[in-house]
Amino acid sequence: MGQTVWIARHGNRLDFVNPDWFKRAERPYDPPLSEDGVIQARELGQRLTSERIAHIFASPFLRTVQTATEVSKVLNLPIKLEAGLSEWLNPDWMPRMPERLPVEVLAEKYPIDLSYTSRVVPQYPENEEQVMTRTGEIARHLVAEFSEDILLVGHGASVVGTTTGLVGGQPTVNATLCCLVKLVCCAEGWQMELNGDTSHLSQRQSSIRFN
Repeated sequence: MGQTVWIARHGNRLDFVNPDWFKRAERPYDPPLSEDGVIQARELGQRLTSERIAHIFASPFLRTVQTATEVSKVLNLPIKLEAGLSEWLNPDWMPRMPERLPVEVLAEKYPIDLSYTSRVVPQYPENEEQVMTRTGEIARHLVAEFSEDILLVGHGASVVGTTTGLVGGQPTVNATLCCLVKLVCCAEGWQMELNGDTSHLSQRQSSIRFN
């Protein structure tokens, strides 16, 4: 069998559920998961329990780290923080580079692999073409460097970009909250076997929201 790449979006975020949180937050552009988002992340972990994933890569934003942590618990794997999977640094969404928790602080609470360093580092601001290029680049880099099955945990834009970066063309990717995309490498190239699957979730997003 060829390599399999699983791509997941983070679970529901606190500011989607409680917009007032944004007004008083110390890091308003780095929200944690909401309560139902944590449940979604746990269900994602349960869905992936029997898969042969050897490495977990996650965007360094808190909501993606928290989502990846629920998977890491069932797979007993550390999380490699990869900035190439980061949120779209869209100036219409955020006026500056978003402040995040330092890696060392995240590692005090979450199973972060401190020996890993990001292969791609995004620059603020980004337009749509730039985020698609950046996320496609990191997907191709990781499958070239790591031959085993891998999981990428990112955001709406990075789910679309990493998928497109491997399968090519302009596929319509259903990047809803805590969805799963499954890509399998075969003789013809990368094939998409699951497109934004949410069958593992007890609570699903009715429409795709990126911000």
